[in-house]
Amino acid sequence: MRAIRVASAALLGVSALVASAPAAHASGDSSGFWARVVPGTVEPGGRVRLHANGCDQSVTVSSGVFDTVVIPRWRTTARVTVDRDARRGAVYEVSFYCGTFWQSADLRIADGRPDPHHRPDHPDHPDHPAHPAHPDKGVKAGAGGSLVGFDLKEIGLGAALITGAIGTAYHLSRRRADESDA
Repeated sequence: MRAIRVASAALLGVSALVASAPAAHASGDSSGFWARVVPGTVEPGGRVRLHANGCDQSVTVSSGVFDTVVIPRWRTTARVTVDRDARRGAVYEVSFYCGTFWQSADLRIADGRPDPHHRPDHPDHPDHPAHPAHPDKGVKAGAGGSLVGFDLKEIGLGAALITGAIGTAYHLSRRRADESDA
């Protein structure tokens, strides 16, 4: 009989944990934070614009091909110069950090050959008139590891509540078991 009570308490705790996980994850990035690099291909030593939108705080941008830059919260863009010794033909990841959220974009270093997609009049170029200056909220990509968007305070509070519920259920089951034995 006691095993059934303990199993029921454990099942209740696991159910509470499973039910609270989607809610904790859903509260993650509802800000619509997005980022991009324009142009997407640049010569070594060239300049690019870093765009970050939907963040209500300063955005830190880093990459292996330029110095770390901070976009103040009242701005959405910054310009950087790519290192002159950037490897031609390489693709570098550019990471945009908005608090606990981050996005990444690729920056390709020109390999010296003409790139038809690099012309502003090409439909795939980001500065082409067919591309809006502020794209609609699309797919959220580049969220990173498995804990991106989780608030440690919420996780701790949820774990404490679940532990308390399991502990209370266990205590009550022990007390009832002791009362029935007497």
